[in-house]
Amino acid sequence: MSKTLTKILAAVPVCAAAAAGGGMLMVGPGKYTAKAAEPFAHRYFAHRGLYKEDQSVPENSLKAFGLAVEKGYGIELDIQLSKEGEVVVMHDDDLKRACGVDRPVSDLTLAELKELRLFGTEEQIPLFSEVLALVNGAVPLIVELKSQGPRNAELSLKARDMLFAYRGDYCIESFDPRIVRWFRMNAPWIFRGQLACPKESYNDDTPAAAKEIFSRCLCNFYGRPQFIAYEVGRKPGSVRFAEAMGAFRVCWTSHGKYDEKDTDAVIFEHYLP
Repeated sequence: MSKTLTKILAAVPVCAAAAAGGGMLMVGPGKYTAKAAEPFAHRYFAHRGLYKEDQSVPENSLKAFGLAVEKGYGIELDIQLSKEGEVVVMHDDDLKRACGVDRPVSDLTLAELKELRLFGTEEQIPLFSEVLALVNGAVPLIVELKSQGPRNAELSLKARDMLFAYRGDYCIESFDPRIVRWFRMNAPWIFRGQLACPKESYNDDTPAAAKEIFSRCLCNFYGRPQFIAYEVGRKPGSVRFAEAMGAFRVCWTSHGKYDEKDTDAVIFEHYLP
């Protein structure tokens, strides 16, 4: 689980108070049309592209995205900001795991990021614009916006404008309910989702109360997500309640057919559905 989750804890008191006062109705999803959900229904999405488990084809690389397009799979990817505000495709907050550099992505300029290589390959960290040009509408996209703290609005605005100009199917998701709300208020035409997982999957430094709130999607009142992307496994009653109220169901990350029960769309890795 990304360390970015700890950046959204400022929203916890608001979420907790609303959840306590509003009860289960607070987890209700936002409304959406069948047309909005249709490009994603019953589709498989390659997690961070069609990358290899040994990273010989690295995650979130142009090569991995190209392979997904060749196979006809949708793509799930992660975006965040460089130091000067370029939108780059990278999952982790820092570069240690992917590039062997123990520094945050947001501390480096695009030029500095482009000097690095992903997992010892020749692949570079791509710009979001490069990925959009590569995919060019061939397959639908699930775009995860990583939490940027005080720069959330900057990332959201830039992503919205880039996607508005893009000719293809896409939706957005985030673990950060503030980002989901930003899109609710500023781009309601974009199909939006709340990422969540069981409390055991959140970082150890995430407070227990926050784990309870986020794992149960008790901030849905804030962003009114139209879909919930939940980690494979048992779901809390509040999440099942939101689904019963109409939330589109996305599962992540599937590693086989046994993970795909009762879902509307599947984010997968390390096998070919």
